[in-house]
Amino acid sequence: MSVVIRLMRAGAKKRPFFRMVAADSRRQRDGRFLEILGHYNPLAQPYELMVHKDKVEAWLSKGAQPSEQAASLLRSLGISMHRRPAPIAVVAQAVEAPAPPAKKVKVAKKAAVKRAVPRKASARKVERKTARKAAKKKTAKA
Repeated sequence: MSVVIRLMRAGAKKRPFFRMVAADSRRQRDGRFLEILGHYNPLAQPYELMVHKDKVEAWLSKGAQPSEQAASLLRSLGISMHRRPAPIAVVAQAVEAPAPPAKKVKVAKKAAVKRAVPRKASARKVERKTARKAAKKKTAKA
């Protein structure tokens, strides 16, 4: 999965407001994202730009690529776009002690629960259901 740091448009018509997000590159501009990294309001004078610097640097170190506009805004804050290699001590430690296997996360599915007392259908629904059954019998006989 290729991660990009991009601006996601929010706000009303003719009143743009952007969230800086980390998202899968295959997702649409305003679609699902992984994490909100900050926001940008171009209409404020001077423009308002708030970014969680530590989150952005974490995503950049993981290999996320900023879009052109996001990179421009990050440069204005002095955030470097280049990957920082992991310290050698950390790399050596990771090689010596392999991580334990991750536990499988079970997805909770809604179990079909039988009701002790079935729901009571409204008179209108019962009427329509009987009408459908009668119409189905007529078509079957013909």
